[in-house]
Amino acid sequence: MTFRLYPLLVLLCLLHGSEGVCPPMCICVSDTAGCSSCGLTKIPQSLPTYSVILDLSHNYLSWLGVGSFKKMPKLEKLLLTHNELVSLDEGVFTNASSLRYLDLSSNKLRVVEQHYFQGLWKLEELLLFNNKITQLEAGMLNGLSSLKKAYFSLNQITYFPFFSITDHSHPFMSMLDLSSNRLSRLPWVDVKALPMLVQRGLYLHNNSLICDCSMYSVFWHWDLRGYETLRDFTEEHTCTIYGNTRSFVRFLRQPRFFRNCTVEKPMSLPVTVFLSKLTVTEGEMVRLDCETSLSSRELSFAWLTPSKGYITQTSINDTLMSLFPNGTLDIQATKVNDSGLYVCTAQDMKHALNATREVNVTVVLPQTETFNTGYTTLIACMFSMLFIFVYLYLTPCRCSCCTQPGPRSVFSSSRRSHCRSQSSKRVAFMEPMLTEEKTEWPPKS
Repeated sequence: MTFRLYPLLVLLCLLHGSEGVCPPMCICVSDTAGCSSCGLTKIPQSLPTYSVILDLSHNYLSWLGVGSFKKMPKLEKLLLTHNELVSLDEGVFTNASSLRYLDLSSNKLRVVEQHYFQGLWKLEELLLFNNKITQLEAGMLNGLSSLKKAYFSLNQITYFPFFSITDHSHPFMSMLDLSSNRLSRLPWVDVKALPMLVQRGLYLHNNSLICDCSMYSVFWHWDLRGYETLRDFTEEHTCTIYGNTRSFVRFLRQPRFFRNCTVEKPMSLPVTVFLSKLTVTEGEMVRLDCETSLSSRELSFAWLTPSKGYITQTSINDTLMSLFPNGTLDIQATKVNDSGLYVCTAQDMKHALNATREVNVTVVLPQTETFNTGYTTLIACMFSMLFIFVYLYLTPCRCSCCTQPGPRSVFSSSRRSHCRSQSSKRVAFMEPMLTEEKTEWPPKS
């Protein structure tokens, strides 16, 4: 009997091994494999293939070989921060095209080569801050069509290929962090050609920018548009005079140093921004149009929302929100957390143009009623008590036993006793309607 069950046991073991097992030094819970701070010098060979999140941070990994994650097709979030990575081999992320979040921060990378992120067309966030990067190859972000945020801060970068980021190649990109590097003379023509969403989310503070009129003109226009990247880091935006690091100017605070510069007035650009404000009450339906300067019939639309992120006709999956082919966005029942800036991007692929419409939506709570049920009940009780006291003690005496003016008679005492008995009956009848706390009335003198 045991001999017959042996092949079945072997088959079960093979099937179990095909799914991968959790290494003894790691912790695997549902769709997450945590191998942080395990002293690893290389990636474990056996990892659960169904993992969506893999944490390899705070280890001693120095390189990643070809196909390091090829057995993890469902992987969406990969944490490699705080390792000793110096480079990545070509084809590292083969069969890992589902990756959306990649953290390579706090390593020892020096060059970001063109092949590093091949095949990661679903990648949305790329973190490369706090490395030792000095060189970025021009095509390093090629193919990352879903990229939204890229962090390159706290490195030693002296040049960035701004021309590689366009509306067509990166339609959803809204943040590019290049702060705390060694950028000095930037190609401002390429910077001004960036998509408006990228310009709005471009961080350039704490660099070695050289003061000149071209630089000041770009930042002047951004400041005029109220970009938060400037408002949040006003003091950190500095430039050096003639490249002398000891003489720097906080040019957003001290614009007098550029009084001789001729700043171009805002002019119509292929990318046009339409601003509007809207205030609604919670629970109401809101319809946001995407009317822009583009008149082509072959337009594609995408909305950046504060609560749902990026929304397109193919990605939307919400019963309370609808996106129509003409770009109109419907919110069936608004909530307070739906407040914020809504940005619609209309793209004309044929003519390589795009236009942006921004709507600032504020959702307020409905006004409360002046009187609620509790107040009206209290007032009704007070009036009821008042009527009871009036009835008991202030109503005129209409009985024949009331004392009449004139000489006292033999029957006057009997009449008074009769009236007192009648009054006692009325009080006994109304007593349940009074409160338990009884007050003697009239007060004793």
